[in-house]
Amino acid sequence: MPNLKEVRNRITSVGSTMQITSAMKMVSAAKLKRAQDAITQMRPYANKLTSILQNLSSSLDTSENKYARATEGNHVLLIVISSNRGLAGGFNANVIKKTWGLIKNEYNNSPNVSVLCIGKKADDAFKRTEHRIHGTDLPHQLNDLLDKLNFDNVAPIAEKIMQAFVTKQFHKVYLVYNQFKNAAVQVPVVEPFLPVDASKAATQGSPADYIFEPNKEYIVNELIPKSLKVQFYKALLDSVAAEHGARMTAMHKATDNAKDMLRTLKISYNKARQAAITNEILEIVGGAEALNN
Repeated sequence: MPNLKEVRNRITSVGSTMQITSAMKMVSAAKLKRAQDAITQMRPYANKLTSILQNLSSSLDTSENKYARATEGNHVLLIVISSNRGLAGGFNANVIKKTWGLIKNEYNNSPNVSVLCIGKKADDAFKRTEHRIHGTDLPHQLNDLLDKLNFDNVAPIAEKIMQAFVTKQFHKVYLVYNQFKNAAVQVPVVEPFLPVDASKAATQGSPADYIFEPNKEYIVNELIPKSLKVQFYKALLDSVAAEHGARMTAMHKATDNAKDMLRTLKISYNKARQAAITNEILEIVGGAEALNN
C-alpha cells in the first residue's frame, strides 16, 4: 500500500498540472477562433486568385511568364512551416516526417534539396543536416515571422523566394505545412509553389480568353507575384490555425487524462487511509486485550 504522504503529494502535483493544461486549452481555443476566422476568410480569395493565375499562365507563353518557366536543373527548395512551441500533439512531428519522406522517397536524399524552415521546431530538426539552407540570399532565421504574422511581413520573404527562382538558384519550390481542416484534424500537405503549374487549368477545360489591360507585361509583373504572395501567406495562416487546433486538442486530452489520474489517486489515497485507520484500530484492540489478559 503506498505511503499517504506520497499519494497526497502526487494528487497535488497532478491537480496543478491539470490547471495548467486546462488554462492552455482555453488560451488555444481563443487563439484558434481568431486564426480560424482569418483562414476561413482568406481561403476562398486565395483559391480563386490561384485559379486565375493558372488560367492566366496557360494563356501566356512560357517565355512571357518567368514564374511558369520550366527551368533545367534539380535544385529544390522545401519551405517547411512548423511552430515555435511544442505541446501540440503530433503537429510538428507530422510535418517534419512529411518533409523527410519527400527528401528520401522523391529525391533519394539528394544534397541538392534545401530546406528553409519557418518555425523553431522545424529549424531544430534540420539545423544539423546537410539540407538546411545556406549560402543563399534567403533569410535563414524566420522564427519570429509566426509571432508577427501579417501580409506586410510575409511579402518581402515571398519576393526573395521568387527572386531566387527567377535567378535559377532553385528550379522547384514546394510548401510543406499542416493544412487546417478542423480543430481535431490537421492534414500535412506538400503544395507546389514555383514554377506556376498551368497544366491544372488545362485539365479543367479550355483556359479563359482574357483581354489584357493595360498589357501582358503589367499582368506578369504585378498580378502573378501578388497571387504567389497570397498563396504563401495563406499557407502560413493555415499552419497557424492548425497549430492552435492541435494544441487545443492535445491540452483537452491532457486535462481529461489528468482528471482520470486524479480520480485513481484519490481512490488509492482513500484505500491507504482506510488501511491505516484499520491498523490503528487493530493495534488499540490488541493492546486492550493484552492488558485484560
